[in-house]
Amino acid sequence: MADTPRLSIIVPAYNEERTLPAIIERIYGACGDFAEVIFVDDGSTDRTLEILRSLKRPTDTVLTKPNGGKGSAVRMGYAHARGQYSIVQDADLEYSPEEIRSILEYAESNRFLAVFGSRRLKKQKQYVHLAFFLGGSFLTCYCNALYGTHLTDQPTCYKLVRTDILKTIPLKENDFRFDPELTVALARRGISIMERPISYHPRTVSEGKKICWKDWFRWMWVFTRLRFAPASAFSV
Repeated sequence: MADTPRLSIIVPAYNEERTLPAIIERIYGACGDFAEVIFVDDGSTDRTLEILRSLKRPTDTVLTKPNGGKGSAVRMGYAHARGQYSIVQDADLEYSPEEIRSILEYAESNRFLAVFGSRRLKKQKQYVHLAFFLGGSFLTCYCNALYGTHLTDQPTCYKLVRTDILKTIPLKENDFRFDPELTVALARRGISIMERPISYHPRTVSEGKKICWKDWFRWMWVFTRLRFAPASAFSV
């Protein structure tokens, strides 16, 4: 692998021992020749950290920290990223790492600074519970209305952003609120966000889905609060 990888894949993990071996194998199979992988254990209480350390390649990184939320884990991963672009891959099996290459190539060939993978642009099963689908759709519409974006799937996990841009965004949120915070920072800085269709395999709450209705209200508040923040809040 080159000294500067084309891509850094950040994998935050909290008590994901059941799905980790499968997702790690798929990441390496799909992206192992062009990406570094940064695993961040967010204070897991199961065998997550043990599995990460045993399955990682010598060229990859395993970080661990006290439990602080997905946002804090992703921010730690971003801080260690060396790739030209960075993307987050959840440790569950909802998103397909086999599609990361096409997102990266789309960004590289067009010199885009940010490309989001959209679940809505592909005809497929969109949800297990209707509430999750409706909630995500409303968040997207609210974001577009406030910031003039034209997104179809704002809450998507796959947000590919050029790493040098990421390192100039002072992200602060520790939980799921880091996601709308990142989208707003890109929009407020005038960075166009492009989209590519991706596959989606939604899991149920009983299968480990962690986001809940409280996160929806927190998401909405981030969108609302940051609409009135000064421009200086989105760069360092």
